[in-house]
Amino acid sequence: MKRTIIQIFATAITNSYLVGFSKGKIFTGDTKHFCVPGLNCYSCPAAIGSCPIGAMQAVLGGRKFSISFYVFGIIMLFGVIFGRLVCGFLCPFGFFQDLLYKIKTRKIRVPIKIDKPLRYLKYIMLIIPVILLSVLLTNQFGIAEPYFCKWICPVGTLEGGVPLLIKNESLRNMVGFLFNWKMFLLIITVILSILIYRPFCKYICPLGAFYSFFNKWSFYQMDIDRLKCTNCKECESACKMNVNVLKNINSIECIRCGDCKEACSQNAITSKINMIT
Repeated sequence: MKRTIIQIFATAITNSYLVGFSKGKIFTGDTKHFCVPGLNCYSCPAAIGSCPIGAMQAVLGGRKFSISFYVFGIIMLFGVIFGRLVCGFLCPFGFFQDLLYKIKTRKIRVPIKIDKPLRYLKYIMLIIPVILLSVLLTNQFGIAEPYFCKWICPVGTLEGGVPLLIKNESLRNMVGFLFNWKMFLLIITVILSILIYRPFCKYICPLGAFYSFFNKWSFYQMDIDRLKCTNCKECESACKMNVNVLKNINSIECIRCGDCKEACSQNAITSKINMIT
């Protein structure tokens, strides 16, 4: 319940320009120069900040190629402090998937032989459409399209495309293959999110892939007291991200949701922020 409250608060804060929905216009204030921690589309009428992945593509595919220490620095800062805690608590699209999974229906557990290789797909998404295509495929002006946002990410369709089309007739008249394709991906994502816990986070999200590199070394860490632990594996049964908790509680796949901690009858699992002194 505490996590849900934090997720609601984080989503509300990053999408606090609610008048944007009635106006059908994107917020363009100064805060749009800053990246929010989670995946939240720049084009959402209520968004008051920039999506980290969108910002990353913009600086990589800019007119004059250079690594933006500001964009990469702020995303790395989130990673260094929290790791994938951002995914578990602060990402609006992660929260959206959590809500869909609460719909009562028979759930699907992806077999390990399929699940394990699919986990690498999000790293491919980070390397190819987000980084390499932004650097290598530029137009005559030296500017690249935001390939992941444009062709793959369903967040923009949900938060930006649909609300803007509802309020703008001119945009509705321009709907074509690209929007239909993105709607198809969104519908597939919604259906899978009802049946499988956070499929986008597990298999597709490049931001989750980026944050996962910091899980082992981030200030926020989880720990198991081996003296209290009875190896009952209640924690692993409770983990919807299918992490081998007893072997590696700070796995790159862990979103720090705390389900394992709540499931532990021996109170053997703790979490805290370890600051360097």
